[in-house]
Amino acid sequence: MIPEKHPLQQLFLDLVSRHYADEIGLRDPEISTYVANMLTEFCDVEQLFRLRDAGGRKLNDVGEMLLESNPVYGPAPSFDRERQVRKHIGDYTLFFTGMFPESINHFRLRRQRLESFVDFMKAGKESYYIVSKFEFFEYAKVAPLFGRLSDHFEQCVYGLNRVKNELSEMQHPAMRQASELLM
Repeated sequence: MIPEKHPLQQLFLDLVSRHYADEIGLRDPEISTYVANMLTEFCDVEQLFRLRDAGGRKLNDVGEMLLESNPVYGPAPSFDRERQVRKHIGDYTLFFTGMFPESINHFRLRRQRLESFVDFMKAGKESYYIVSKFEFFEYAKVAPLFGRLSDHFEQCVYGLNRVKNELSEMQHPAMRQASELLM
């Protein structure tokens, strides 16, 4: 795990906050902080693919994750497990649709790219909505955040895409040289 005060955390928080506020008008520090934390956490690929089925097999297909989340007809042993899996689906789909939309086609080769993109968006938005309905006991304080993430899912994806573009520009040699000259 990357420590909370790591410079990468601050970089992501600055980028997410700025793009969300300036470009999409989403001025919600709690959402920006959550998304920045998710980006930092997912820098560790083990965190990105941490979800496993009962047999210990890594789940990287959203359809399999959705099946895993079902406490009534699926293998989820409890509603807490449903919440955990649904939260991960929301994070996973937000991450991929925002940062790597081109990779979604690899997840579902049988379907057209736009359809897969819409399916990812729908699964993420719905999953955050379900997590927001866990509004009692230890989840009461964070439930409204997940409701807002669901309500603004498309905006969050667009803002993350803008973050991705800025990170790409920062890596471009001409941009690095210009930054060095300015400093």
